[in-house]
Amino acid sequence: MDIDRDRFEKLKSVKNETLRPVNSGAEEWLGVVIPILDHGFVYLNDYQGSDEGVEQAARVSYGEGTRKTSETKGLLRYLMRNEHTSPFEMVEFQFHAKMPIFVARQWVRHRTASLNEYSARYSVVKDEFYIPESNVISVQSSDNKQGRGDAVVPKIAEEVKVRLSNYYKEGNDLYQWLLSTENDGPNLARELARIPLPVASYTEWYWKVDLHNLFHFLKLRMDPHAQFEIREYANAMAEIVKDAVPISWEAFEDYQLNATKFTKPEKEILIDMLSKRGIKFSSEEIIHTAKGMGLKNKREIEELVDKIQKMNLLDSR
Repeated sequence: MDIDRDRFEKLKSVKNETLRPVNSGAEEWLGVVIPILDHGFVYLNDYQGSDEGVEQAARVSYGEGTRKTSETKGLLRYLMRNEHTSPFEMVEFQFHAKMPIFVARQWVRHRTASLNEYSARYSVVKDEFYIPESNVISVQSSDNKQGRGDAVVPKIAEEVKVRLSNYYKEGNDLYQWLLSTENDGPNLARELARIPLPVASYTEWYWKVDLHNLFHFLKLRMDPHAQFEIREYANAMAEIVKDAVPISWEAFEDYQLNATKFTKPEKEILIDMLSKRGIKFSSEEIIHTAKGMGLKNKREIEELVDKIQKMNLLDSR
């Protein structure tokens, strides 16, 4: 597949009339190609909905003339904070992305999306293979079975890149010979000829996902422990999403992406440590501190007080 740049240029030159709500933040990103790695990219191909669409789904019906932006923000933050996820499923994004096959195999683990991938049974695979930059060629982590440790020395990194390049060339030469009728080539079916191609070969797809499941994808793949290559795609997609649904994105950052949740044993340990030190908090102190740190929402502050009370850390005197 090729990037359909002409289609977006034609759309920009035509005044389209629609009864659908237009998302100005998403519109700015339509067809804007973000290069990733050495041959990859991602861009927004289509979308449906906005922050207001999430609100509409949550309320089912509301008075357009009486709604305020603050009410939209308050509701969306409440939904995200309390994990009421279905309204966020009403907004969808469709991306066109090109990535190495090993990245695609990680990506497709997120099974809550629709995709259509380039077919190596139908089409010939391009001579494009991923060669990592020297600064991301690293040894195996000593404390993480699926992670990287320190970068190798420059001399080793260059040797790795040369050997990978040579290996890719041999694999592609064999692939081309298997397809060919020249030089005694066997003219194999494409579905068989692709066998020698490495997982560093590039594939591409259209990937459509709702906002709730996209947030889940981004939370996992933007994490510093995620593999560098897929993290590059997640970070690029995040730039698009935060412009398209800024209220939802802010709530996602506050309550999901940058939040920390405690397990039951962890919570019990924390309560025990604070109790042994005789530490308790008054509701007035909690409210004053919360407001001083910028937390203005009355309901959210009440929820905080309630959480501390449930942990038996509220001074009831």
